[in-house]
Amino acid sequence: MLNNSNIQNYDVIVVGAGHAGAEAAYAAAKLGSKTVLVTLDLNKISLMPCNPSIGGVGKGQIVFEISALGGLMPQLCTQTYLQARMLNTRKGPAVHGLRLQIDKTTYSKLSREKLAELPNLTLLAGCVDSIIIENNTIQGIEVAPNNNNNNNNNKITLKAPTVVLTTGTFLNGLLHTGHVNQPGGRRNEPAVTTLAQFLKALGLKIGRLKTGTPPRLLRTSIDFSQLEAQDAHELNYLYEFHPLKVEHKLPCYIAYTNPITHQTILDNAIHSPIFAGKIQGKPPRYCPSIEDKIIRFADKSGHHVFVEPEDATYEEVYPSGLSTAMPIEVQEKFIRTIKGFEQAVITKAGYAVEYDYVCPSQLSHSLELKAIPGLFLAGQINGTTGYEEAAGQGIMVGINAHLKAQNLAPFVLSREESYIGVMIDDLVTLGVEEPYRMFTSRAERRIVLRQDNSFMRLSPKAYQLGMLSEDLYREIAQENNSVLRALENFRSTKTDAQLLKLFGELECDPQTIYNLAKLNLDLNLSGRAIEIIYAEIKYAEYIKREQKEIDKSVKYRDLAIPTTLDFKLIPGLSKELQEKLIKYQPQNIAEANLIKGMTPAAISLLIFKSRTDIFQKE
Repeated sequence: MLNNSNIQNYDVIVVGAGHAGAEAAYAAAKLGSKTVLVTLDLNKISLMPCNPSIGGVGKGQIVFEISALGGLMPQLCTQTYLQARMLNTRKGPAVHGLRLQIDKTTYSKLSREKLAELPNLTLLAGCVDSIIIENNTIQGIEVAPNNNNNNNNNKITLKAPTVVLTTGTFLNGLLHTGHVNQPGGRRNEPAVTTLAQFLKALGLKIGRLKTGTPPRLLRTSIDFSQLEAQDAHELNYLYEFHPLKVEHKLPCYIAYTNPITHQTILDNAIHSPIFAGKIQGKPPRYCPSIEDKIIRFADKSGHHVFVEPEDATYEEVYPSGLSTAMPIEVQEKFIRTIKGFEQAVITKAGYAVEYDYVCPSQLSHSLELKAIPGLFLAGQINGTTGYEEAAGQGIMVGINAHLKAQNLAPFVLSREESYIGVMIDDLVTLGVEEPYRMFTSRAERRIVLRQDNSFMRLSPKAYQLGMLSEDLYREIAQENNSVLRALENFRSTKTDAQLLKLFGELECDPQTIYNLAKLNLDLNLSGRAIEIIYAEIKYAEYIKREQKEIDKSVKYRDLAIPTTLDFKLIPGLSKELQEKLIKYQPQNIAEANLIKGMTPAAISLLIFKSRTDIFQKE
């Protein structure tokens, strides 16, 4: 039963103020729920403990979608970026990815300021040890406040019908540097053990993952003349809807490891907790430590090291690509074998951290635990890695916790309409065996789910929810109408093939396309609108094909695959896919669609055989 003394009532409680927690609290409060954000240290809201950047290929698409949904992260990026680059520009617009270097100090400070301004949001420093559950339903939490006016033994009861957990790497966190390990969620921060034990006691399936960070280097100790400068890109837009003059305030560079670097690490392998098998958590495949990298890619004589500013003071740099758990003396030794780093001074040692996560297959698509109504999870607690993936989940749980508190239906994005939908569907349907990272290759409909059309795709939903203002939505709607009218105008005089040839000859020059678009039609086209028009014409035939596949997927997603269906007897199905279907035993077409390597042709065969089998039984 709840302690009736010292009770505070809310609609939504958010635990943890990393990128998932900040986004969740922002969304819930913005929608009108009385919200409290509880975190260990209010000075570390939206902290970037690892890479000082946001975006990239796949990740950038998530940030654009957060922007289209009215979220916080894109606003912070606009005001704190140091350099902007558009990645993958040698390929088509469907796989471009905006990536920003961020002033991490200002980003965190600004996040706290924006959250503190929200009228429905309370910020509270404290440690959450337990969740109050009655009749298998969420009632609130018990908090030991972290301030000078409260005794930590005098816990406060926060009551609410919904609780959002965004605990990052803190659940039973264990930090590793060389042979030394100690409890901790991040550098110089305690681990959360009591809440971790509480979640296990609930009977939840818990796993163990590992991530890491490189050492930080003193900028003045690096010889930048020996490094390769990484040019910034001239852009007219970042993640927010409105254009701006993009400035580049600090440079970035590229260094390279070499065979001596690799041999130095191998010679000291005995000192690595990774090589010694002392780390039980599964590491991220796509962001390995330098120790993992030189083993997995033994044929490579060197690896990129991206040298990035930590913040506007430019006192420290982040050597992306050198994540390590080696002892600090070994870190110094191998780092100084890199050209330009010969005199490098380590200001903070790299380390690995392993932590508990809740297997996300226990969640519904609203990110609510199926077994405990009212309890939502977001971020690394769900097995993901990265600020962007965390924030994408955060905005969804913030919206859904608000809706739950108001007894309204949940808000769910499908994998056919957003990258956020792809991520959540992957998590809850397939679960994770290693830290999950978003790539464009995970999205089957990436030609439709481009970053340039994020506002076209998602802003109507955000406006209906109440996440976008009337004025902003009107501007977005006007641009959308301009794009549709321009496309109609183009296609009234030329085929898509003719237009594509014409645009190809013009090398998609924005000014020329702008002039073409104005022929016989007075339109005020933005730079983004021009990009959308070009992409729609470039991918016209593919989009038609994708739309047919989407329609088929929606129509048959719930079609049951008979348990008696013998996958080995389906003609035209490859042996590899037969083996995967036998292994995963999908119950319906939607689950089969998620199996890696599954082709549209294979799905068509499954639909045909499933329908035929059901028809014959009837």
